[in-house]
Amino acid sequence: MRPDDTADPLILTLDLDAETFAHLDGLRRRHFPERLNHIPAHVTLFHHLPGPEERGVTETVAALARTVAPPEVAVTGLRFLGRGVAFVLESEPLSALRARLARAFEGHLTAQDRQGWRPHVTVQNKVEPDVARALHAELEGAFRPFRFTAPGLILWRYRGGPWDERSRFAFGAFS
Repeated sequence: MRPDDTADPLILTLDLDAETFAHLDGLRRRHFPERLNHIPAHVTLFHHLPGPEERGVTETVAALARTVAPPEVAVTGLRFLGRGVAFVLESEPLSALRARLARAFEGHLTAQDRQGWRPHVTVQNKVEPDVARALHAELEGAFRPFRFTAPGLILWRYRGGPWDERSRFAFGAFS
């Protein structure tokens, strides 16, 4: 641990079920430039929560996650990013949870985290546009919408490239 450890920001992501994670992370490992791929496939809810406030962030996320049933998430299509490709996600319950968290962290959000949230999983980025166009066309040709149920959230500490997992938060179990 570095002396300035708490200065590094926190990132909050959606935990993916094992099958969905294996599929999307496999694509990311195949198509994301290896030298730049420091992190697994993920869905970012917040890019920059205050590192010095980790305890409070953890308590807030844990308390809210317990009150929410595991949300169903629809993977509805692909997005061409110009220099990459992402899978587009939709989930009203997940969007509602993110909005609640945004209100809880309102005074700490960066401009990036205050703007509109468009949930996605990036499987390729930082490649030449023609490479990205080719992957987009390939994936789109085989794409079939699917759904998964997200088990929880994951809090990470940003390390200038790699992320260190700090906490996992299971969604409440509702029938």
